[in-house]
Amino acid sequence: MWAVAAAGLAVDQSTKAIAAVTVEGHDPTHALGGAVTFTALRNSGAAGSFAPHATLVFTFLALGVLAFVTRVAPAVQRPGWAVGLGLIFAGAGGNLTDRLFRTPGFGRGAVLDFIQIGHSGVFNLADQCVTAGCVVALVQAMRGVPMRAKVPEYGHS
Repeated sequence: MWAVAAAGLAVDQSTKAIAAVTVEGHDPTHALGGAVTFTALRNSGAAGSFAPHATLVFTFLALGVLAFVTRVAPAVQRPGWAVGLGLIFAGAGGNLTDRLFRTPGFGRGAVLDFIQIGHSGVFNLADQCVTAGCVVALVQAMRGVPMRAKVPEYGHS
């Protein structure tokens, strides 16, 4: 789980650093025949710029998600749950890093979104980590897969 979280966080922050230099302040760049557009937006709200004045709320929400995943981490023994929770941690951590360290200031920073597919909203890889992690966790829950491996019962016939 922690390897997935570290990898996701590293990729998210690396791509945002590259986008801050190569995309932000430039005209949108189109790739794959126009199917993908790289354009920089500073998003102080949630996905789709929902609640742009609630940055502090989303900062504390991300802290809560990170605390929850850290709390349940010792119980995670199933690979699906480890991947799902690792991705959620990476996404929440990536966007929290932006909120803490990007302008306009500590805890009030705007998340850097820079990828648009077709006519979708503009997003970043942290957003995709959260989405994918939630899907994986939901599939695990719907399939009835527990976070812990079953402990064999001894002495019962």
